Order: sequence, then structure tokens, then C-alpha cells
Amino acid sequence: MLCLYSIRLSLFIIQERSGITLEILSYKIAKAIKKANPLETQSIEIMQYSLSIIINTLFIFLSSAILSLFFGTLLQTITVFFSLSLLRLCSGGVHFKTSRACNLFSIFLCVSIPILSNYLTEIIWICNLTSLVIMILFAPNPDVNSQIPKRLYPYLKIASVILVLFSLCNNSPVIGLAFFIQSLTVIPLRRR
Repeated sequence: MLCLYSIRLSLFIIQERSGITLEILSYKIAKAIKKANPLETQSIEIMQYSLSIIINTLFIFLSSAILSLFFGTLLQTITVFFSLSLLRLCSGGVHFKTSRACNLFSIFLCVSIPILSNYLTEIIWICNLTSLVIMILFAPNPDVNSQIPKRLYPYLKIASVILVLFSLCNNSPVIGLAFFIQSLTVIPLRRR
């Protein structure tokens, strides 16, 4: 609860004090880049989209790292961040409707998984086996707007399965729980 309150407070402070959201920040940066070099750059919209991904990712990473210092779980939080990111890159998964919701949930996961994993050491193999079955059945589940060619889907499935097999062999509660939660996002919620 304290973790979620801290995340909401930090987002509020950033937005209220600066009067700027991460989307506005990416727009302003894209506009400045376009102004500095109008002929050799993409459109402002394309640069804003790319910059918003970078800024949001950086925001999630830094916020998670700072919050994890309060819990003494910095190394595990960084492990969760990269584990979630790597498996999500290969397997895809459902998305929130807003980047703010995505940021809050991602920070919550990165900070809480290291704490929760301490209580799951005895059953992490069940999480890993469940993740493996989900990846075999449903991965990849890319975003609707994804530009990934369908011919690459079998390779993404193989990569996802290999990552979960690594977790199964490694038996790390932190990685296992991160992969389990990420695998749940791969299950299709509705037919395409």
C-alpha cells in the first residue's frame, strides 16, 4: 500500500509541480528536434511516439529503482524490470488504455515482485510450469498495431519458451514470478 501511495504521489508531484506530463514532454522534445533539423527528421508525431516510449521506460526504471531503495531490493527490482521487458518483447501481451496506467502498474510490479517472491520460494516451480504452458499455447500475442511480420511469430514463441525454461532451470523466485505475471498478459482476453 505504501508502495502504491509513493508511486501516485511521485507522479502527482511531477505533473503538478512542473505542469507537464510525460506526453507533453515528449511532444516538446520532438518539436525542438524538428525545429533544429527540419529536413532530416521524421514528423513530430512519429518522433513524439518514439520519445514517449523512451521517456516512459526511463521513468518506470528510475521510479522503480528509487522506490526499491526504501525496501532494500534494488538489485532484484532491476532484475524484475529487465526480466519483464525481455519476455514482453518476445511474447507481447495486453496493454492498458493509457500510458499512466501502464507506468503505475509497471512500477508497482517492479517494486512488489521482489518483496512477494520471498514468500513463494517453495512454489515458484508451479509458477514456472504455468508460464511455460501459457507461452506454448498463447505466445506471441503482439499488440494490434504491431509491425511484426507473422512469419516471425514461431521464432518469438521459441524465444519466449526458452526464456521461461531458463527460469525453470534457474529457479529464481524473482524471475519466476516476473515471468508468471508477464505470461498472464499473453492470454487473449477476446477473440481477434
